[in-house]
Formats: sequence, structure tokens, C-alpha cells
Amino acid sequence: MIYVLDIWDTAGQEKFNNLHPSYYHDAHACIMVFDSTRKPTYKSLTRWYTELREYRPEIPCLCAANKIDANPTVTKKSFHLPQKLKMPLYFVSASDGTNVVKLFNDAIRNAVLYKKNPTDFFDKVMQELEALDTGDECFDSMGNCFDSCSDSVEISSVTVSDNTKN
Repeated sequence: MIYVLDIWDTAGQEKFNNLHPSYYHDAHACIMVFDSTRKPTYKSLTRWYTELREYRPEIPCLCAANKIDANPTVTKKSFHLPQKLKMPLYFVSASDGTNVVKLFNDAIRNAVLYKKNPTDFFDKVMQELEALDTGDECFDSMGNCFDSCSDSVEISSVTVSDNTKN
């Protein structure tokens, strides 16, 4: 099966704050990325997570510690916030590609599963409206979705920034 992906990256820039709701709209999964070499970006995760949940309370959220190529010992660290929020944590390097494909494969898998079986009321309503709009019969009598539903998913990526220069 082929899926169409829309991937949005907020880049953690405060000047785009008023655009954030549009990034989250219709997202089926989220990847929250922080810079493992800059502690303030990790500390900003709580604020970003709270904002995400304001707009998308139920979507799957994955967390990535980026730049492990710059400091490989970070992979031995334990990060409390992803554990507390039950987010899987990935140690990645956008520079050399370490674990990036795995992260996106898992995000896509989670997004597809969520879209087929949403837990948020708004998403359930939208799913039914999409089925009516396309004429597809997406649900059985138990409310289970069939593969004839739309095969498009959206992933919101939040790259956390602390607005300081390196």
C-alpha cells in the first residue's frame, strides 16, 4: 500500500507560533526532536508537548534526541520526560542518518494505525465525514475502519529550539 505523507516541521522558531495550529491540524502522529548537545532544547519539550496536546490530544507522539554523532555518550543517558509521557525515545543523527529511517518508519506506522482507529472524538467524526464525502463504506457495525478509507496521513514534526545561537 502507498501512503501520501505531509510532514510539517516547525523548526522550534517562536516567530512561527501563530502557524502552529495549522501544523497540528489533521496530524496523525508527531515527532518531537531536541538537540542532545543543547540542554535548553530538551527543557522546551514540555512546552511543545503541552501545545501539541491542546490541539491533538490523542495522536501518537515519538521523541528523538538528535546529534548523537556529536556526542555518542548521550545514548547511555536516561531522559525522564519521554518516559513520563510514554513517548518512545530514538537516538538519531540527522547529519549521518543514524536511526532516522527507523524513526520515520515507526512514525508512519503509528500514524496509519491511529488514522484507521482514532481515539479522539473529533478524529472519529472526521473519519465518518470523509467516508460520506468519498462514498466509501469505512465502518462495519462495530465501528471498525476498513482499508477503503483514505490512505493519506500527516505527521507533525516539532524541532525544539531555545532561540539561542550556537
